Amino acid sequence: MGRYTGPVERLSRREGVELYLKGLRAINGKSALTRRGPLPPGQHGNRRPNKPSVFSTQLRAKQLAKRYYGVRERQFRRYVEAAERRAGLTGEELLIALERRLDNVIYRLGFASTRAQARQFVGHGHILVDGRRVDIASYAVKPGQVITLRENAPVEPLVREATELTAGVGAWLQTDFDGLSGKVLRLPERREIPSPIEEQLIVEFYSRR
Repeated sequence: MGRYTGPVERLSRREGVELYLKGLRAINGKSALTRRGPLPPGQHGNRRPNKPSVFSTQLRAKQLAKRYYGVRERQFRRYVEAAERRAGLTGEELLIALERRLDNVIYRLGFASTRAQARQFVGHGHILVDGRRVDIASYAVKPGQVITLRENAPVEPLVREATELTAGVGAWLQTDFDGLSGKVLRLPERREIPSPIEEQLIVEFYSRR
């Protein structure tokens, strides 16, 4: 299946949690999830839901993670397989790998209002890593690397607007809002990842396949 191009707020309503796919609307409390509640979209959304099966619960956890980070199925499966090969807990290793994506780091640094906007900044060549342009959104950042906005980038007003709405960044990151630069101090710990994802359900989903 290709990239989803429909109304993105339907995805938050489908998962029942705010995915922050519309940055300003979510921050201002005007998202569809806030206005309509956690009911699935469509004409059957108001029906009383049946008790979900174990498989359904695991599937929804996987779909939520994919939509939260903006990753497609094949790529997401590769993240899971790589996490299984690492020494730590598979679920935690999966989330750490997703957090290390360049588009996510730009979002976490407060330089974009959504991950989709961050991906666009990267894809259009506006982001530098250690002074070199990187246009791959899935690029895995490493501790010690510095992320900056390219000089005279036309998206600078959008980036500064996003920084004004940022309350703070994680302890594993360091941000200079004035200079529009950030540094990866270390890899994040699970407790430092503010996501609604239940990673153990995802591990169980792939272990039964």
